[in-house]
Amino acid sequence: MDNEKILQMSDEMLLSFINAKLRVYYKNLPELCEDLNLDPDVIVDRLKAINYIYSAQLNQFVHKDSLI
Repeated sequence: MDNEKILQMSDEMLLSFINAKLRVYYKNLPELCEDLNLDPDVIVDRLKAINYIYSAQLNQFVHKDSLI
């Protein structure tokens, strides 16, 4: 899948796609973004808009309230 199609996904689909890729194929977000030619700031900002933040410890985007 090319990066243009990835960026056209709804925020919820993007969350699911990115977390699945992180879980199965990548050790961290920078590695995923480099491999898929994505700007990590764009991904982080899009998912932050729906209250999800990246946890390096979990290597997943998680709802901000789940880290309290």
